[in-house]
Amino acid sequence: MIDLVGVSKSFGGTVPALQDVSFDVPTGTVCALLGHNGAGKTTVVRILSTLLRPDSGHAVVAGHDVAAHPDRVRRNIGVTGQDAALDLLLTGRENLELFGRLRGLRRKQSRARAEELIAQFDMEHAADRRVVTYSGGMRRRIDIAGALVVPPKVLFLDEPTTGLDPRSRRDVWSLVSSLSADEVTVLLTTQYLEEADVLSDSVVILDSGRVIASGTADELKRRVGFAFCQVRPVKPEDVPRLVAALDDFTGVEADPEANTVSVPAADGAATLTEVLRRVDRLGVDLIDITLRKPSLDEVFLHLSPAAVHA
Repeated sequence: MIDLVGVSKSFGGTVPALQDVSFDVPTGTVCALLGHNGAGKTTVVRILSTLLRPDSGHAVVAGHDVAAHPDRVRRNIGVTGQDAALDLLLTGRENLELFGRLRGLRRKQSRARAEELIAQFDMEHAADRRVVTYSGGMRRRIDIAGALVVPPKVLFLDEPTTGLDPRSRRDVWSLVSSLSADEVTVLLTTQYLEEADVLSDSVVILDSGRVIASGTADELKRRVGFAFCQVRPVKPEDVPRLVAALDDFTGVEADPEANTVSVPAADGAATLTEVLRRVDRLGVDLIDITLRKPSLDEVFLHLSPAAVHA
């Protein structure tokens, strides 16, 4: 449903924005496009949504070349940007009806479609309130609904949950997950690695305009080549003591919010045994200690050196 082959794009600088980018996204799946700020994610979305022309290579969306037939591509896609594109002085219902009219629906069709989407997105309680009164999560729901007024074959979501609280973010996740049941293909750019892990059928990682890795989340996790030993003490104040006791391990990281310390376990169970021995010697009480697969955040940092400095 989405196919890029050798796509490159420059904006006059010494370093191209995209360099020989190639990947494909099957019908009805969610692909997460990851990368540090400036890696080229938004440039890819702009090319696929016909807002930019590639300098070389070709890109096909819903069976149509984005450069040769941009009008056909536009009839088959929906796009939401990082900021909700809504009229704040209109109600949610009025925004949806407006989007329908702009997409060529007759007035009666536009009203009927707005009603369907309001029910689908669980917005009946707020449909007739002005959008200016909405929370960030509610605005994002209506924004995504607007991109679906005319059901697209492909939906581009450019960092759709930026700035949302955890509950609103999970509401959006639920909405995105439901789209695959309607055979909608989704290309998702995000800075939240957990989001990509939860939602994606495939992952593409960009670094300085190049694809440096692609595959399923599990395939990319296996590429890291080692597990992690995660330690969670009973007392949060013991986290710095644990870090100090384990600082000779390469890549030790503390997460004060989660009250954990993670140690790359290149030797698997042997690393776990050594960490447990040191914890016991410190006399620190633990909630748990586990050997786990790497998270997608750790995969991203391992595979994308630029992310460390971003």
